[in-house]
Amino acid sequence: MADAGILVLRAFLALLAMPIYLLSFLGIWEPFCKKIFFPFFLDKLSGLHENKAKKYKQELFRNLPDFTGSSGELKLLEIGTGFGMNFQFYPSGCKVTCTDINPNFQQGLLKNMNKNQHIHYERFLVVAGEDLHQVPSGSVDAVVCTLVLCSVRDVNTTLKEVLRVLRPGGAFYFLEHVAADPASWKYFWQQACYPTWKLVFCGCCLTREIWKNLEQANFSEVKLQHISITLPCTPIQPHIVGYAVK
Repeated sequence: MADAGILVLRAFLALLAMPIYLLSFLGIWEPFCKKIFFPFFLDKLSGLHENKAKKYKQELFRNLPDFTGSSGELKLLEIGTGFGMNFQFYPSGCKVTCTDINPNFQQGLLKNMNKNQHIHYERFLVVAGEDLHQVPSGSVDAVVCTLVLCSVRDVNTTLKEVLRVLRPGGAFYFLEHVAADPASWKYFWQQACYPTWKLVFCGCCLTREIWKNLEQANFSEVKLQHISITLPCTPIQPHIVGYAVK
């Protein structure tokens, strides 16, 4: 019965989003989404999510200075920088390399860079999380990734790249929305929304069990907590937050 209900709701949502499906079929939606729609949507959602997540981020990034390397300067790489919503939580003087597969966040990114002059911005790379070849192996003390692993093409390959660029003893910080309990109504709605949500929001996957990928990666230690961040009218309430040490 549940499977039938999911199929019916998927069909209903697809009908509502039929113009987008048509634009996707014609090859128009993806470039429009990346350049205009998704940056606009993310700008609106980021502020709301930030208000809900701020206390978790403050606690999460509190120990970042502990991972400063022998140079005396914390070298940090962020995957999927977006508008730079995390800059405010980084310690003064740290050197940040920004990366994002989508280069269309300039206006919001520059705004947050100007607001956060306490950190040094090294460079911005337009690269996918699965291929950070421009970053030397073992060259950074910390990697940060928030609300990004839901939309990378391959979570495991991304985590391998994280481990490669981290120096031994470095840390990977994450905050991601994840799949709900399979026995819950939240999971039912995630399953129902999945195809249309993924199409509309640039490949964002609702049902990834990212904690399993982290636990199976070759980190020496993983500190992870399941939390709930409620965003009205969205199926992305369940989150994980924490850090993992190489």
